[in-house]
Amino acid sequence: MRYLVLASDYDGTLATDGSVEASTLGAIDRLLDSGRKLLLVTGRELDDLKKVFPELDRCQLVVAENGGLLYNPKSQQERSLAEPPNPLFLEELTRRGVPFSVGRGVVATWEPHQTEVLDAIQQLGLELQVSFNKGAVMVLPSGINKQTGLCAALEELGLSVHNVVGIGDAENDHAFLSACECGVAVANALPSLKDRADLVTINDHGAGVSELIQHIVEDDLASLDAVLKRHHVILGTKPNEEPIYIQLQRDSLLFAGPSGSGKSTAATGVLEAVAEYHYQFCLVDPEGDYEDFMGAVQLGSPMSAPDVNQIRKALEDPKQNVVVNLLGVAIEDRPLFFASLLPQVLDLRARTGRPHWFVVDEAHHMLPSSWVPAASTVPQALSGMVFITVHPDSVARPALENINFAIAVGKEPEKTLGGFAGALSIDLPGMPMPKITLGSSQGVVWDRSSGQPPTVVKLSEAKMDRRRHLRKYAEGNLGPDRSFYFRAHTGS
Repeated sequence: MRYLVLASDYDGTLATDGSVEASTLGAIDRLLDSGRKLLLVTGRELDDLKKVFPELDRCQLVVAENGGLLYNPKSQQERSLAEPPNPLFLEELTRRGVPFSVGRGVVATWEPHQTEVLDAIQQLGLELQVSFNKGAVMVLPSGINKQTGLCAALEELGLSVHNVVGIGDAENDHAFLSACECGVAVANALPSLKDRADLVTINDHGAGVSELIQHIVEDDLASLDAVLKRHHVILGTKPNEEPIYIQLQRDSLLFAGPSGSGKSTAATGVLEAVAEYHYQFCLVDPEGDYEDFMGAVQLGSPMSAPDVNQIRKALEDPKQNVVVNLLGVAIEDRPLFFASLLPQVLDLRARTGRPHWFVVDEAHHMLPSSWVPAASTVPQALSGMVFITVHPDSVARPALENINFAIAVGKEPEKTLGGFAGALSIDLPGMPMPKITLGSSQGVVWDRSSGQPPTVVKLSEAKMDRRRHLRKYAEGNLGPDRSFYFRAHTGS
């Protein structure tokens, strides 16, 4: 599942004239039955929200007061995300005759009183910000908004914004929708929000939310992937400068070529983009080639095998990328280690949608052709994967079947892709391929979904200077009886 969370605004989105229709509640129940979660992200004060929406227990968490308050409906626990309103500010508003209400952190009024509000803030020299919501005027400490509230809720749940669909209708929804992997505006939303949304529903208010839920439950928004390009990463560019995009949580990639051909370097170029977009990855590194990769935590060393439970614990943090160094694991034991790691990663993915990408170097060792996965493993294991290998024809067929993009580098790329196609017992379009000589940073890319023959592509270049097989040789203390020493020349 790519989209595990629906984060919805309340007034003007989920609700019409302050209340939620029964049909919308039914759609929410279908969302929850699919194993997904609902977060409410609203400008309303909590006490008022409880009165108008008694079905709050359907929400995993509620972000109220425009990001100023976090509430758990099941435990009824509140956590303030903003400082309480300044008493001097409240006194000044009262003196000016401004009608207002006070929440845990928000001060709310409505237009046209924003002028008096701004004058009072300036007069008192306070660091406050004013947000608007179709006539409503909300005042909170600077830096507090729906986006920061959503991020606080996701952090508490151990989830990532890259697994969230957000939906709203007004000015104060801009920031939180832009943070979501997919930002949706209902049909009755302000034109400025529609212009920036990834998707606009056909229906308005709660019917628009129900429409979105139907898409989520039916196919996890896969039918809308073509228009959701905001977070796509460029794999490379064709000779006509047309970019080739990959979807980080849908597509699986194979980088293949002879030893020393640059396949790991090509994969690194894409992986750097993954890290820059703040997606989470787990990289299985048999040769110790990815030390110090962009701040990822390194687990395992030449002297000690990594611990699967420790890997799992590190991945529980959505912001933490993990490189699993297998130099401390005997070569013959590495497939068994990987077999113990894979179910742990899959279980985490089932709960959280993470890690967004699972990268396996030397895939022919980790997933040899003799590998037969459990039936429950195949559908979820092999999406969002990156395999790097010298021998694609020696990788297990179930691991290759969901590959969307096969990238061949180095000498005889046509032979490399032919080996991949042969392992799947399928035809390679355009065969027989002419002999191809690749230039610097070039590869031959086969987009299997296109139905077109493979094409030469300028691949995205890695920024990191990788030193191949830096830690290929074992380290250890030989002891004095097996050691030799170099001494300085002492002669005249």
